[in-house]
Amino acid sequence: MPDSNESILIIVVALIAAVVAVGLYHFYLQWRSNHLRSHFGPEYDRLAETRGDARAAESELTKREKRVARFHIRPLTPEESARFTRRWQDIQAEFVDDPKSSLSNADDLLGDAMAARGYPVQDFEQRSADLSVDHPVVVQHYHAAHSIALRHRHGETTTEDLRQAMIHYRALFDELAAPSRHVNAAE
Repeated sequence: MPDSNESILIIVVALIAAVVAVGLYHFYLQWRSNHLRSHFGPEYDRLAETRGDARAAESELTKREKRVARFHIRPLTPEESARFTRRWQDIQAEFVDDPKSSLSNADDLLGDAMAARGYPVQDFEQRSADLSVDHPVVVQHYHAAHSIALRHRHGETTTEDLRQAMIHYRALFDELAAPSRHVNAAE
């Protein structure tokens, strides 16, 4: 049976270990917050505001990173990039005569480019969540364009709104269609 000095020493060591463990855990949480905030930037802020809680946003962003790490994201070949660029130019030219159709065609083209890169193309929310991992800044353009497209479906947009949506789509397109861009470290 240990004497009282040994018991006190064991309790002190256990308390010190507990304090160190709590400190390390707090340090990890702070590091993770800083990492997510710096990587996701405006997407971190948007999600924290939407969720009403930074921890909930961080949990969601961590899940996104894990999900996208399983994908086989690849850059477009120069030929694919050229083909998508030609399609984009046709869609832009179409805007002059038929802005409403060109908006839908731009969204379809982005879906095709995402699929070619290796992103699963599902509903908008999943697409934007997946894109946010590798493209956290331009995904904000995708959100803005999608918002305009939704308003357009309800007849609540002007031609200027549609033009703004095309500008937002273009920012994402330029990022996705770059032939040598490779951002997924999982490969």
